[in-house]
Amino acid sequence: MASVKPRVKVPKTASAGDVITIKTLISHPMESGQRKDKSGNTIPRRIINAFSCEFNGQTVFSCAIEPAVSANPYLEFTAKVTEAGTFKFTWMDDDGSVYTQEKKIALK
Repeated sequence: MASVKPRVKVPKTASAGDVITIKTLISHPMESGQRKDKSGNTIPRRIINAFSCEFNGQTVFSCAIEPAVSANPYLEFTAKVTEAGTFKFTWMDDDGSVYTQEKKIALK
């Protein structure tokens, strides 16, 4: 399997009180568990099943992800920035793997 790679786009700076747009994409095949390999064996289910974003330790966005989502799931959402800090992004995989990425934002 190709390596799983999260990518995140967060503005480097914002004014206090700004609502910013955050974009995330994780390279992942999202195997539903319903397909068969060349030998006729079922390919085990392996999907990103949950995502969360925290800002300075507080959750600002989270969601459950279902098998019907395509490979390489893309998420876009907004967050209000009241102070400088760090966004922490977490993706959870069916196999127990956890992928994280962090991005800092400064105040103008």
